[in-house]
Amino acid sequence: MNILWDFDGTLFDTYPAYSNVFSQVLGEAVDKKEIYETLKISFSHAVHHYGITENQIKEIDTLESQLAPKDIKPFENAEEILKFANKNVIMTHKDRKGVLSILEYYGWDKYFADIVTIDDGFPRKPNSAAYKYLHEKHHIDLAIGDREIDLIPAKELGIATCIFQNQHVNADYYLSNYADFFKLMKDFTHS
Repeated sequence: MNILWDFDGTLFDTYPAYSNVFSQVLGEAVDKKEIYETLKISFSHAVHHYGITENQIKEIDTLESQLAPKDIKPFENAEEILKFANKNVIMTHKDRKGVLSILEYYGWDKYFADIVTIDDGFPRKPNSAAYKYLHEKHHIDLAIGDREIDLIPAKELGIATCIFQNQHVNADYYLSNYADFFKLMKDFTHS
C-alpha cells in the first residue's frame, strides 16, 4: 500500500503549538480553543477570520520557526503505519526545512520516498497538482489527512481517502486514532 500523508494534524500534533503561537500574536482575549478550531480549517481561514495583518503573519512565521522539533509530537501509533506501508509520501504546505527537521528528530525521514512542500512551487491545497505529481510517480492507494482540503485533491484523482480525527468531512474511511488503522485496512483490502 502506498500512502500519501498530510503533515500538520495528521502525522504530527502541531495544532496545539500553532495555537499557542497565534495566541501570542493575537493576545489572550482570543480563546485558544477557538484558534485551534479555526486553524484546523486552514491557515488561510484563520488569517481571514482574525483579520491578521502582514506584520502579524511575519510575527507568526518568526515564532513558528523558533519551535523546536521536540515541541511537535507525533501521533501515537502513526509510526506503525509508516512501517507497514510499502511507500509513504508527504504533501504539505509546511516548508521543507521544517518538515525535515521534525522527521529527522524522530528518525522518521527514512520512511518517506518523497516529500512535496510549499517550497516545490505547486499550488496550495485543494488544488490537485501536487497530488497528481505524487500519484503519477508513486501510484498512491490512500490519502490520509485531517481536513477537507487534504482529501479534495485525492477524491478528484480517484484515490481512496481517510480522514483523521474529524468526523465532519466526507471520506472513504474515518480514524479517530491510528491504533484502529489495521482494522480499517481489512475493509480497504476487501473493497
